[in-house]
Amino acid sequence: MNHWLTILTLVPFIGGFIVAALGAERKNLVRIIALATSLIGLGGALCMWMHFDAKSGGLQFIEKFEWVKSLGIQYFLGVDGLGLLMVLLTAIVTPLAILASWNVEDRPHVFHALVLWLQAGLFGTFTALNFFHWFLFWELGLIPAFFLIKLWGGPKRGPAATQFFIYTMVGSVALLLSFLVIRLATGSFDFIDLAGMAKSGELNTKLAAIMPWVSWKSNIGLIVFFGAFLGFAVKVPVIPFHTWLPAAYSEAPSSVTMLLTGVMSKMGVYGFLRILLPIFPEQIREMLTPLLWLAVATIVLSACAAFAQKDLKRMLAYSSINHLGYCLLAMFAAASVATGVTASDLQKAAALDGALLQMFNHGLTASALFLFVSLLEKRTGGLRGLDDFGGIRKVVPVFTGLMGISLFSSLGLPGLNGFVGEFLIFKGVFPLEPWAAAISTIGILVTAIFLLTLIQRIFCGPLNERWAKLPDLTTAERLLVLPSIALMFVLGIWPQFILGAVDATVMKLVQQLNF
Repeated sequence: MNHWLTILTLVPFIGGFIVAALGAERKNLVRIIALATSLIGLGGALCMWMHFDAKSGGLQFIEKFEWVKSLGIQYFLGVDGLGLLMVLLTAIVTPLAILASWNVEDRPHVFHALVLWLQAGLFGTFTALNFFHWFLFWELGLIPAFFLIKLWGGPKRGPAATQFFIYTMVGSVALLLSFLVIRLATGSFDFIDLAGMAKSGELNTKLAAIMPWVSWKSNIGLIVFFGAFLGFAVKVPVIPFHTWLPAAYSEAPSSVTMLLTGVMSKMGVYGFLRILLPIFPEQIREMLTPLLWLAVATIVLSACAAFAQKDLKRMLAYSSINHLGYCLLAMFAAASVATGVTASDLQKAAALDGALLQMFNHGLTASALFLFVSLLEKRTGGLRGLDDFGGIRKVVPVFTGLMGISLFSSLGLPGLNGFVGEFLIFKGVFPLEPWAAAISTIGILVTAIFLLTLIQRIFCGPLNERWAKLPDLTTAERLLVLPSIALMFVLGIWPQFILGAVDATVMKLVQQLNF
């Protein structure tokens, strides 16, 4: 048995304690060790990527042994294409966030320790396959994020952090209660076993059997599903469970927002793919039309809300909700029966391939955009309103060009990474649920309008003389944004780098949904 995944998770966890113990006086050493720790995680993730057998589609790097046998709890780790993709995304975004926060002066040892513990929680969430310790990692990601917002955020950081904590805790409690019912009915916390029970119909039978005296026992599976759905819907977030996000993203330090939007928002989408789709396919089909409407609302309404914003971070926050809405659309459409659709399995696979690619691409692009906002705030004393600028492309052409690439990636310009995922999603969803796909295209149009408006208001037009001496990107800053920009081009031209690793996993998920 190898221990790749355990080591990968322990490295940032232990690194966080080392950094915290160094104290605030050793600022440079704290930063160097935090960065080195995150880079070790990146190196481990890349080694796993190179040794991953993309053709199998099954779990790899498995670690499994009894932990609390009397409660049916196992220490069970493993990754397939989905898990490995999210591990790689976490490993890429974390060092970028640490570099973006290099100049944090207020308790840097605590700040960087919390970032590393957040990375450990994310690694654990994307690799654990038994609910008990998966849930521990799920909650471990919440605590550092709360303190990063609360202690280093903007003027309204207190209410924003509290709202973030309450929303996510309510979702977590609902999720926990649902799985306690499942454990009572089945005796198992194992995601793989539960997916097998769902496919055979055994899960619904056992859920109905735990309350034989209740007249509505046939609906217990649906009630359990809604509890789990709420836990993930808050995390994505799905409209109308989204109201915590704009405040949290705008008040958090931009480097922390990079982690929130780049990786933490993917925890909810990952939960849908890893847990909700395989374990509750029957309930999703039963509620398919309302769920599709929620996905459509998440896409369209969040794009309209982004268009109405004057603050850059709030605009990008709503844009983040919009882009993850496409993943929801793909997942719900893939669960449909698709009667009369030619090659429906291939259409479902295309939609889910697009969803996974969209998760990775959005994490890359959104974190880069918040990094550019951080660099802009650094130069302007914290200003980030659309009305604060104008014509700055004349004085910061390199900044304008590189941020423009990221904005066009977010818009979905062909040739950049943002295009391929959305194209595959719509290619798969149109034959399966044409009405939902057609309405969702409104979101693409509105996204183009507000992103082009952003470019026009900040970079084009007459130069605001206030910024006549605004400095362009330094060499170090250009090197900082270079990896993200390079990947946007690479994945726009060669998406098979990602699709080749996840396609077999997607086909297994499609087979799981066919019964």
